[in-house]
Amino acid sequence: MQTEKVVDFIVNWLKEYAENTNMNGFVIGISGGIDSAVTSTLCAKTGLPTLCVEMPIHQAKNQVSRGKEHIKQLKKKFPNVSDTKFDLTTVFEDFKNQDTDPKDVNTLDVSLANTRARLRMTVLYYYAGLKKYLVAGTGNKVEDFGIGFYTKYGDGGVDLSPIADLMKSEVYALGLLLKVPKAIQSAAPTDGLFGDNRTDEDQIGASYDELEWAMKMKEQGKTSDEFINREQIVFDLFLRLNTNNKHKMISIPVCKIPKYLTNI
Repeated sequence: MQTEKVVDFIVNWLKEYAENTNMNGFVIGISGGIDSAVTSTLCAKTGLPTLCVEMPIHQAKNQVSRGKEHIKQLKKKFPNVSDTKFDLTTVFEDFKNQDTDPKDVNTLDVSLANTRARLRMTVLYYYAGLKKYLVAGTGNKVEDFGIGFYTKYGDGGVDLSPIADLMKSEVYALGLLLKVPKAIQSAAPTDGLFGDNRTDEDQIGASYDELEWAMKMKEQGKTSDEFINREQIVFDLFLRLNTNNKHKMISIPVCKIPKYLTNI
């Protein structure tokens, strides 16, 4: 990959899109991870106002510190970058307390994790509305189009997706070029939605390198019976997640009414 040219291409794409839609700048949620660090840096490089938003909900301290380090570095380098903090912990706790009926623990955990993401989406669009900014998505290609590893109408609720055509490894390559903090470059990827230290790999059951491989194999038309051992396990996992989360990756189904039923 021609990393420098990819950076220039994305930055120009972001700037042109904002100008063509008559929008003033960008707003991005900062998580302390590589995807949001790279995305916010790309937005900052456009020269347009870029608002970085911290939205903690019982966040692990290392996630918070990485996010703060990145924002501090970004503001020092780009005068068009500003930041704000919107602590959603109390809102989240109030939400949880509205319904105390017994539930399956695993289902409840996932539902609450998705609720965190949707609360954050609401905050980003609040600021976007105030300032006439675009909400910049931070999903990469494996997450957005491979296994659907994001929350529908949560972190999937965005105006544009600058890095969604890049594999996770390519995002890391951009992060290295853009000199995002080393703590972010070396941190294990996590969505931080469960209030603990579980990583993306813990949740998914495979690493991003493995998932990238499986995605490429699927694109080449490979089938499960062509692999053995760990490769077969990973490939089958990818296919299952790709199928189960397809509803996130396609347009919302619209019930098309036959003309003979609507013609008067």
